[in-house]
Amino acid sequence: MDKIKLSAHRLNLHFGKKHVLKNIHIDFPNNKVTSLIGPSGCGKSTLLRSFNRMHDLSPDVKIEGDIQLDGNNIYDKKVSVTAMRKRIGMVFQKPNPLPKSIYENLSYALKLHAFPKNEIPGLIEMALKESYLWDEVKDELKKPAVKLSGGQQQRLCIARTVVLRPEVILMDEPCSALDPISSHKIEELIMSLKSNYTIVIVTHNMQQAQRISDKVAFMYLGELVEFDSSENIFKDPQKELTRNYVNGHFG
Repeated sequence: MDKIKLSAHRLNLHFGKKHVLKNIHIDFPNNKVTSLIGPSGCGKSTLLRSFNRMHDLSPDVKIEGDIQLDGNNIYDKKVSVTAMRKRIGMVFQKPNPLPKSIYENLSYALKLHAFPKNEIPGLIEMALKESYLWDEVKDELKKPAVKLSGGQQQRLCIARTVVLRPEVILMDEPCSALDPISSHKIEELIMSLKSNYTIVIVTHNMQQAQRISDKVAFMYLGELVEFDSSENIFKDPQKELTRNYVNGHFG
């Protein structure tokens, strides 16, 4: 039986009077890729962002229930948000490299979290290798990160996440702004990363979800409709709503 790394219990989230997430119960297994799918506006990204407390800065947000990392509630007042975000990293839809060199994009986070100076070069090399970027940039680490291609920038953002050695990586449509070749590289990267990380990804691409996912959660109007293995969701879903969605009847 898979070990559960991250979970949400009785999770409800409101933005003002709008009830966005409705009584979500979900368990994410360790070292697996779980895709969140569903039509636009169903709550996928809102759920993903709740897993590393990105809604904390929203003045009108109200969250009930809890989210647990290794059985500990990340919304507990005793939990350091900075320390928690080191354990749960986030990769966004559009690449967002810092206006610094490739090397500084990675060293900045390490210095911020007070990693020993002598360990920083080795950690940066490891992260770039894990992100399939080392061979392409190893001789130009002083190059501005914004000069990289879109696909390279996204892999750099993934490297910037893994350089902190997190336990969970959240990805919000990481391929949506990329061409098919770059998307393929990111998919290969995701599948290789799961041996060391638990990955939760939001995607609108059903083929991508089938290719990379171990588990799939289908959401609709803020509710979790069905959660199962990727094979069951795409070949033998239990709910008619899920079947209609994965077969392209709406979305």
